[in-house]
Amino acid sequence: MANIIAVVWDFDKTLVNGYMQDPIFEHYKVDGKKFWKEVSSLPEKYMKEQNVRVNEDTIYLNQFIEYVKNGTFKGLNNKTLREYGKRLNFYNGIPDIFEKTKNLISDNPKYREYDIKLEHYIISTGIVEVIRGSCVMPFVEDVWGCEFIEDHDENGNTVISEIGYTIDNTSKTRALFEINKGVRKLEKVNVNTKISEEFRRVHFKNMIYIADGPSDIPAFSVVNKNGGATFAIYPKANMEALHQVEQMRIDGRVNMYAEADYSEGTTAYLWLTNKILEFADRIRESEKVRISHLIADTPKHLE
Repeated sequence: MANIIAVVWDFDKTLVNGYMQDPIFEHYKVDGKKFWKEVSSLPEKYMKEQNVRVNEDTIYLNQFIEYVKNGTFKGLNNKTLREYGKRLNFYNGIPDIFEKTKNLISDNPKYREYDIKLEHYIISTGIVEVIRGSCVMPFVEDVWGCEFIEDHDENGNTVISEIGYTIDNTSKTRALFEINKGVRKLEKVNVNTKISEEFRRVHFKNMIYIADGPSDIPAFSVVNKNGGATFAIYPKANMEALHQVEQMRIDGRVNMYAEADYSEGTTAYLWLTNKILEFADRIRESEKVRISHLIADTPKHLE
């Protein structure tokens, strides 16, 4: 179980140039800036009117449901959300880097010998169904994100109606532990199952976490603390974003950062492939030592 390398990705502004909701806004002719401004005002609104705290990372989901109810997002359901995933504006090199990095390990006989594998995961505060409809999914092992429950509107059409599951920037760390322990992969294993580190499906030291900013600091911290690797992305020509990720590097939050371009030969591509090979070589050497000890400890006949 210890021979799996996991590359764990954030989504918006890490893989996608912008937000995954943009194609939805475009289709319904909704001003995205206005929508997010409305969402930003909701925590203060509900605190002032009802003395209720809300999760700032996921309150936008309520606004989506409200837009369905008032007819702005008429007919929006999980099936159509998946269709919008096909319209996302990915950064250069996506999804190619997903396939190339998997092949980097699977096509190399020296790694196959020790059953070393690479898996890609996505953990996002965005909408799972949009991600599932996107071009990266053929290369992704699993996705954590926000999910909607459906019902029927007054005309009998299937529409999103309730929030089923959420991930915020803090609970991303829970998803990391689920990957670590093999939740969704191993029967009867959940995030609270007690499993010693040596028997967990994906060791943290074999994880690479990639995201775009300070909101991912809790996840960066978990991976760093446990010996994995962390990488930040910033949009091309965005000086403010560059300063942000540079400060994160200075503060020890991330190991490295680069411009958001995953094309072959770019800094992001080279750093990620080098780190994956570094992990694979370490696992291979560790397996060689383990096997040699097993052979040396084999009982022999006494002379």
